[in-house]
Amino acid sequence: MSMTMTQKILASHAGLDKVEAGQLILVNLDRVLGNDITSPVAIKEFNKIGVDKVYDKEKVTMVMDHFAPNKDIKAAEQCKMCREFCNDKEVTHFYDVGRMGIEHALLPEKGLVVSGDVVIGADSHTCTYGALGAFSTGVGSTDMACGMATGKAWFKVPSAIKFILKGKLNKYVSGKDVILHIIGKIGVDGALYKSMEFVGEGVSSLTIYDRLTICNMAIEAGAKNGIFEVDEETIAYIKERSDREIVSYKADEDAEYDEVYEIDLSTIKSTVAFPHLPENTKTFDEIGDITIDQVVIGSCTNGQYKDIEEAAMILKGRKIAKNVRAIIIPATQDIYLKAIENGLVKIFIDAGCVVSTPTCGPCLGGYMGILAAGERAVATTNRNFVGRMGHVTSEVYLASPAVAAASAIAGKIADPAKI
Repeated sequence: MSMTMTQKILASHAGLDKVEAGQLILVNLDRVLGNDITSPVAIKEFNKIGVDKVYDKEKVTMVMDHFAPNKDIKAAEQCKMCREFCNDKEVTHFYDVGRMGIEHALLPEKGLVVSGDVVIGADSHTCTYGALGAFSTGVGSTDMACGMATGKAWFKVPSAIKFILKGKLNKYVSGKDVILHIIGKIGVDGALYKSMEFVGEGVSSLTIYDRLTICNMAIEAGAKNGIFEVDEETIAYIKERSDREIVSYKADEDAEYDEVYEIDLSTIKSTVAFPHLPENTKTFDEIGDITIDQVVIGSCTNGQYKDIEEAAMILKGRKIAKNVRAIIIPATQDIYLKAIENGLVKIFIDAGCVVSTPTCGPCLGGYMGILAAGERAVATTNRNFVGRMGHVTSEVYLASPAVAAASAIAGKIADPAKI
């Protein structure tokens, strides 16, 4: 029986020769992830199970990134609970302030996920790691608790949509524009509980960071996971960070897909998702004058060094508009340090931006950039639901780092090619 990439990974981790869409299977896990918001709930459920240790102290990971550095007493108590749990259970991969980063940038950077892995995380954007050829998906805190205790999780095997990529991206166009284009095409439920599988000669023209962004937002199309075929770039990225065995899977030529889309990357334009859904996409031939109050460049979606550097090159020698607040958030400490060493932080400060330690804060309306009533933000984050970044009458426009930087300069949503 023919299988997709995702189905092959799940079959191997379930000890089965084959699986098919809709089948319920029990799968062995390579990593279980939680953050400072979701882990406390999982810890409480874990304590009810009655086991005295996690299934593998090397394979459980907690990252303090959402409200850390702590924004208030409740956030401090949540981080304290995670800290004490990981100390007690001797969890190796606990990342606190000073060592932490935004979880979905940190785990690939640390080599904690490799191709062929099965990863669950109590955060919906755990689907990011499909960029490395892994099956990774978000789960609830109860599933995280069971995963920490047993090293296993139940899954219904997803069916799949195939995206055949051709050509290469033009200047100022990135993986963010690709995934916004796709979500605009198929809708926020267009891949509901399906695997989004990316193949084709165009994949080789995308950086790993483009792929991480695309898989990160697979959930915004309703997908169970996103996944790229492993190629030389994937292997080089992983080998630089991990000495674990790289296991890659290719879909069978006659694998079954619910739909197949062909996408010429050279035809994709800079794309902006308007409020209040990621599917409300427009390109600059459809966008008028929309003044803004804030720009956020960072998050698990677009906080990589490549993203920060692209924004800095646009901002270099320029000033942001006087009516705009611009917040730059490198996704990890290593990215932050590299940005300092290479002079990017100076560029940002000279332009009138602020630069933050790694945090998810503004993305989910937690802190570090809350919007007031009626304010508008251009953000490189992944969601723009009602009230996502602050007041229910505020608006969030999702865009690439290039568009965000250009918009900060113009004081309105702006095309980077025209700045």
